[in-house]
Amino acid sequence: MFEQSVAHSPEATAVSDGGNRLSYAELNRRADDAARVLAEHGVCPGDRVAVHLPRDAELIVVLLGVLKAGAAYAAIDTSYPDARRDLMVRSARARVCVSATGRPAPSESCEVPVVGWPAAVTETSGEPSVTVRPEDAASMVFTSGSTGTPKPVVLEHRNLVAFARNRSLPTPRREDRVGQISSVSFDLFHYELWCSLAAGAEIVMLPPVPRLLEGGFQEELRRRHVTVLIPPTMVVNQVVKAEPTAFSSLRLLLTGGDVLLPATCTDLFAAGFTGRLINVYGPSEGTTACTWHDVTAADLKGEPIPIGRPLDGCTIHLLDEELRPVAVGEPGQIYLAGSGVARGYLDREEATRERFLEHADLGRLYATGDLAQQRVDGTLMFLGRVDDQVKIKGYRVEPREVEHFLSNHPQLREVAVLTIGRGEDRRLAAAIVGHDDVCLRSVRSYAEEQLPAHLVPACLVLLPDMPMTAHGKRDRTELRRLLREDAERDARHVAPETDLEIGVSELWQELLGIERIGAQENFFHLGGHSLLAFRLALQISERFQVRIEYADLQRHPTVRALAALIGTRCLEAAR
Repeated sequence: MFEQSVAHSPEATAVSDGGNRLSYAELNRRADDAARVLAEHGVCPGDRVAVHLPRDAELIVVLLGVLKAGAAYAAIDTSYPDARRDLMVRSARARVCVSATGRPAPSESCEVPVVGWPAAVTETSGEPSVTVRPEDAASMVFTSGSTGTPKPVVLEHRNLVAFARNRSLPTPRREDRVGQISSVSFDLFHYELWCSLAAGAEIVMLPPVPRLLEGGFQEELRRRHVTVLIPPTMVVNQVVKAEPTAFSSLRLLLTGGDVLLPATCTDLFAAGFTGRLINVYGPSEGTTACTWHDVTAADLKGEPIPIGRPLDGCTIHLLDEELRPVAVGEPGQIYLAGSGVARGYLDREEATRERFLEHADLGRLYATGDLAQQRVDGTLMFLGRVDDQVKIKGYRVEPREVEHFLSNHPQLREVAVLTIGRGEDRRLAAAIVGHDDVCLRSVRSYAEEQLPAHLVPACLVLLPDMPMTAHGKRDRTELRRLLREDAERDARHVAPETDLEIGVSELWQELLGIERIGAQENFFHLGGHSLLAFRLALQISERFQVRIEYADLQRHPTVRALAALIGTRCLEAAR
């Protein structure tokens, strides 16, 4: 597939990284050299090669070289901690690890030889004489394991080729410049790499998202003439919030990996985006994406953004617990069939048997663990995870249902609902990202007035941004930690007693975006700072007609102490 693009446009630019630019012919020649280097280090067809390189043109050279050597690559993000890198190298059972010269290499416990890159190349003409079959392994992507050990998903050449050449997936054109922005360990990287090379487009290696935001996201995309981008959904949600015009110059913006917010889409289009916005869905085990949806104005009316319809060659079955099809409009687990279904998990036979099934009527299926429902028009709506369903006060609850409901509140931008506690003490907790005018009392009243009691979150926690993993997905571990902290604070709650204490607590709740602030809690420990203290002083002056200085708040930082000071000042003013 790649060499067809080389033959068609040998002088066209294949990849650029700001400092280097390689044509398709140069990239092909350099990849041949890389394949020979790997062979000299003992890499044989069927082996696996860990690739631990920065995101630049050399990374693309080495990945292609691995395939030309007949091996499969496991791309490891260089931002990962050393322990995670070593765990991935061991899980892949790599023959060698290609690592940048001068950078930390896998520890000796991995027992894997390290090939420093760039490496000296033996002068040899011609291409490596290795025959690659469609069913050979090409790539490994790591997914989370319930035991804490990542599971390597084995993707074959035919999986990647079917994805890159899919006729229904909006893909780059030959004249496009595709920004490479995803983690190389995340499956969206397959689109940036293989869909670009299959089309003969240029891959533009971009700086990390924080640096793009610091320097002006839109300016950098325009400067590099990027026309196609596929960032993770959480990145899109957060970038549009920070810089609504960031993507306005793109012809094609695709995103996947999490819930695309209607508010994000609304802000994106309002800021002048005129390209196509595509929401894709699919697990790593289905080769990046198996459904797609072209987002339009009709999708921005409060409902979650659909995940759309299956790609060509992919079949989606919504089945119940007995593996029977569910009716239209009913929730069912998503089972995948077709050209994108991976081989399985490397060295995880039990996990492979559990998730990759042979159905008597439907053939080989992958059980995603995701819930969806089909609308009358055939469009699929994502509902959440099967294992997210919990019992609260005897009721079976789907937290995603509460997320969808709360997301319709006009003051809220993003919502994540999780469970905290155990047994009879289990309850829902909501982490929310709001607009500037968010009022937690309004949000709670909204929920209490329209939801049954068992669906109303026990606590609401206001966050400046939703925490993300390195892959650009919601960091559920960090969310649970934040929600647990709030629950522990709530357990130590000492209720305000006097009218003054209640009044001060209410002011803090509004200002800090925290529910139920107790009499003994410290303004600064709850996130207060000098600017918020200034606003608090103004509100105290308006409400109690007394003057409070910043130094007063430093000396009296708790609700009870500050209320006592206000009481004293009120008495002094009345004399």
